[in-house]
Amino acid sequence: MESFSSFLPKLFRWVFTVMVVLMVIAALGICLAMIIDPGLPAGFHFGPQQVDILGQPGTVMLRPVGGDSNFTVTALRNSVSITIEQAGGFVRVLVRNGLPVALMHVVFLGVLFELLRRLFRNVERGESFTRQTVLLVQFVGLSLLAFSVVSAFGESWLWHAAYGYAASHATLTIQGQQLHLPPMSGVPFPHSQGGSPIFFSGLLVLALSEVFRQGLALKSEHDLTV
Repeated sequence: MESFSSFLPKLFRWVFTVMVVLMVIAALGICLAMIIDPGLPAGFHFGPQQVDILGQPGTVMLRPVGGDSNFTVTALRNSVSITIEQAGGFVRVLVRNGLPVALMHVVFLGVLFELLRRLFRNVERGESFTRQTVLLVQFVGLSLLAFSVVSAFGESWLWHAAYGYAASHATLTIQGQQLHLPPMSGVPFPHSQGGSPIFFSGLLVLALSEVFRQGLALKSEHDLTV
């Protein structure tokens, strides 16, 4: 049992090392996609494809129109449908605004995995209560807090851009009556129900870092006493 417990830090260190490498590869792939700026090819189409929408059968379809495509979703036995004209432009909005948000998530995960890799490296060396370990735990907590705030703004910015395009290019049809989405007003501002779990996780990690700091202080006092 003791040998297995001593093996766990080494296992976690290698797991987080692999995760760091994967995040670096993912970040490079996203950067490459940002440079290429992919979009829908002319004449691209699919469907109608049967899907489940709110527990009811529905369809999605991408139909080429001119040099672009229209995206249509129907639901509730064809009584409700929404069509986004020039769906290629909608895809470009999602790509140009979504890739930076995805890159932000990948970079955060890479930083988090690197901090955890260093933390378990110290644990493997028997350096659990050292100043460096306490700093690593504090950095993990602070990175969680920072990411919860920055990601909230990034995701709101993406939603604002996507809805803004849809509001000017989408048509909502309810039982034959056509409606248009209301325009986006104001600036993108994050809002959440009940707070972000990542934010509270960051607070918890910071609280644990205080436990490590107190343990380090007690260890230093013991060493001085001896």
